[in-house]
Parts: sequence; structure tokens; C-alpha cells
Amino acid sequence: MSLHDDAVLVLKDCETDQEELRQLYLDHLLDHADGMWKSCTAGHVTASALVIDPERGRVLLTLHRKLGMWLQMGGHCEPGDTTLSGAALREATEESGIQGLTLLGAGRPVRLDRHPIPAPCHWHLDVQYAALAPAGAVAEISDESLDLRWFAYDEVPEVADTSVVRLLERTRAVL
Repeated sequence: MSLHDDAVLVLKDCETDQEELRQLYLDHLLDHADGMWKSCTAGHVTASALVIDPERGRVLLTLHRKLGMWLQMGGHCEPGDTTLSGAALREATEESGIQGLTLLGAGRPVRLDRHPIPAPCHWHLDVQYAALAPAGAVAEISDESLDLRWFAYDEVPEVADTSVVRLLERTRAVL
């Protein structure tokens, strides 16, 4: 099965209150065989994961090098990715430096977020997951980040945009 096919199945099975957005993602993949890849100028599906430590009531955010914003870990799918959840877990592991992350909710997405990006691509259609940090996890900054920091749940609205705040809210509801 291709990554494209996996994404279609994930989105079809996705339990969300974002039905209109979910359908937009599915339509995009139906219309664009290359809809998983950065080369798709109509936009492309990305995978991200909010790294969370529920025992300590905190989340790990990265200060994105290009955007200068505190965000969850995530990014573009790569040719070696075989599943959307695997892409999200790979991105979270690479960007956090934490080994042993596990996806919350049997590897199902937590929410969806569509946001504009500069041309030549126009949209990221982000499928957002949550990843549980193992006990004693130590984060290690990657080349893609300016900084990497744990934030208490109540600190997130002070540093992050509404997309990250909504992702945290939804993740806490799933917990």
C-alpha cells in the first residue's frame, strides 16, 4: 500500500468533528496523485505530533527555524514513509531527539489543521497526532529548530498560536 493510499484510509476512518475539513483533505488526495508531496503546488498533506508528558502536565514545542513560532513537531512526508502515523512519529522523534515516543489513541489522528504557506505550494493539510513521551525523556534540539522547550499546559496559549492550543485541548480530551 502506498503512503497516499494509507492517508486516504486514515482520513476515511478518522473520527473528527472537522467533517468539512476532512472531506477537503480526501478531495485533495482524490484530485492529486502527488498530494502527499511537497512538489504538489496545490498543497500537500503533512504529518505532525504534539509531544506530551501527561504525568508532568507539559508539552514539548519547537521554535521553528523558518517560521520563528513555537509549534508541535512535524513536517513533510518523505519517500521512505509508508504510513501517515509513521511519518508523524518519525518527525516527532527527529525533531525532539526523544527515543521511545508512542502515539496516543492507537495511532489515530487527534485533529486536522489546514494553513497557508508561501508559493509555489499554497497549503499544508496537516494531519495532527499526539505522541507520549516516555518517563525520564530528555529532549535534544535538532537542526530544524532554534530552540526546544517543555511548556506547562497553561503556558501554551502564551507562546503558541491557536492551532497548537486547539491541538493541546483535543489531545487532553483524548487522554
